[in-house]
Amino acid sequence: MDLHYLRPIYAQPGPWASVYLDASRSDESGAREVELRWRALAGQLADLGADQPTIDVTGDTLLNYPPQEGRYGLAAFARAGRVALVEPMNAPPPADEARYSELPHAMPLVAFRGEDIPYVRVVVDKAGAELEGMAVATSPRLREVDKEVRGRESYPLHKAHTGGEDRHGDNYRVDEVWKRNAGDVAGATSELAEAVGAEVVVVGGDLRAIPMFIAKLPKRWQERVVRTDAGSRAPGADEEALEDVTIQAIADVADRHTQDAIDRFQTQRGEQLAASGLPGVVAALQRRQVETVLMVNDLSSTDTLFIGLEDPSLVAMDADTLRVEGVEDPLRVRADQALLRAITGTDAALVLVGPDEVPLEHGIGAVMRWADQRTV
Repeated sequence: MDLHYLRPIYAQPGPWASVYLDASRSDESGAREVELRWRALAGQLADLGADQPTIDVTGDTLLNYPPQEGRYGLAAFARAGRVALVEPMNAPPPADEARYSELPHAMPLVAFRGEDIPYVRVVVDKAGAELEGMAVATSPRLREVDKEVRGRESYPLHKAHTGGEDRHGDNYRVDEVWKRNAGDVAGATSELAEAVGAEVVVVGGDLRAIPMFIAKLPKRWQERVVRTDAGSRAPGADEEALEDVTIQAIADVADRHTQDAIDRFQTQRGEQLAASGLPGVVAALQRRQVETVLMVNDLSSTDTLFIGLEDPSLVAMDADTLRVEGVEDPLRVRADQALLRAITGTDAALVLVGPDEVPLEHGIGAVMRWADQRTV
């Protein structure tokens, strides 16, 4: 997964207030429930030494965030009286949480958010289509693009149901109209897929229009199509089934990415292009050698690392290593906080894996950009 969206919170010094809040509203009085939950977190931040302006601005941001339907959460990161990042979560956190530390406590957000997969979704009929594209942006949120496409032909769209010598000719003309409109939709879809860098194209809608549309797509995008019978352009149509298919298609792509990373790690371990274990990965991050970190998200871990504030690659197992590099006062922080900062700051990628998916010493490994004799 790409962690560029975390850069705003690593570009500034701490200490940081990190808050995870259940923002769900069970009924019309739900806003009061959210406020009470926030007050408990505000008290925790105060006990941890957070300054009042930072607590106040965090509360204002969370309590005034546009409400959503259903159960959801919010993650916020603030320092020195300003909120640097606020992210909605489409489910509440396991528990409301507030921390005040030198580095942001971002791992719960990273684990929850997972990998962002750019995609295009198409709901097509004989007259045109509704397109939705989602691109992975460098800003904190995904960039969403909605677009309606109208085919160039609007008549005739329906085949005759009566007999007569002209029936076959009329139906042929209708077929040609459908095909031309499908071509127009395919062209617009290709442009949008290219613009967002789509890794999957989910196609639903009219059962007769779908195969015509897919046939008009360039082969590159045909290979990324996930077809479904769900979806309709009719007013008031139920979108739940189409949403379920889209979520599953995205999850399947993310799973393939994870497996690809695991396969590369296992292949390259014998070629001095992979490291396993915390000391080896930390040493490689110091050298900005890491391409991808594979890590088990162990919430119970008490591991710590030492960092220097000037450079994200200033991370080490012990303070003396950093003192040799000129860091006068190395800071001891949670290992996951230090690792996320180093991964983000050195343009590496992160893949979270389960404890049984791949053998990793101490739950961490890395694939390298290049090898040298120091690689573990």
